[in-house]
Amino acid sequence: MALNGKPKLVLIDLDGTLVDSVPDLAYCVDEMMKVLGKAPWGIDKVRTWVGNGVDRLVMRALTDTLWDDPSEEVFNQAQPIFMDLYAKNTSGRSCLYDGVVEGIDYLKANGFKVGCVTNKAEAFTVPLLKDMGIFNKFDIVVSGDTTPKKKPDPMPLLYAAEKMGEQPADCLMVGDSMHDVEAARNAGFAVVSVPYGYNHGIDIREANPDAVIDSLAELKNLI
Repeated sequence: MALNGKPKLVLIDLDGTLVDSVPDLAYCVDEMMKVLGKAPWGIDKVRTWVGNGVDRLVMRALTDTLWDDPSEEVFNQAQPIFMDLYAKNTSGRSCLYDGVVEGIDYLKANGFKVGCVTNKAEAFTVPLLKDMGIFNKFDIVVSGDTTPKKKPDPMPLLYAAEKMGEQPADCLMVGDSMHDVEAARNAGFAVVSVPYGYNHGIDIREANPDAVIDSLAELKNLI
């Protein structure tokens, strides 16, 4: 499947699209739970929770739900513990997905502008991208605290487009979650999804992206 028109700017999500960061996140969640005197959850459970920023991840670990909020007292106790752990364990267990470097290098070699847009805070985004060896491949990086609102709000995508001097109709979002699809639709972007990331156990095809690719290396067949 080919997209209608050729985008000038391609924005790519981080966690679950570029990098499998769950091993580090799960380690930090489980160590946080131990400090709190609670049982660890394990990597398979944490994998179903990732995708909406670290604060929400902490809340999910505390409540074992996707969207319920823990008490303010409990969250305020747990969140600094997690943040300290994650600052020291951002990338050591994480890895790039297959095809990421090939896909980005194809885009760069063919004149596309390329950016990363994530809900992860800048303090964790930049070190992770640098440790993975791909930070310098991006023309722009928009983190979870770059703009007042995060995905699925369109603001981070529109911010990137404006900074890169492109119109939304000439932009493509690539991500793994329903929030990536929603953000792209709200921003007026085309959207391509990968099926291997973090979407709370739901098949990303249910979000009806414009296309689904098994690897970023397949972008060359789309655009």
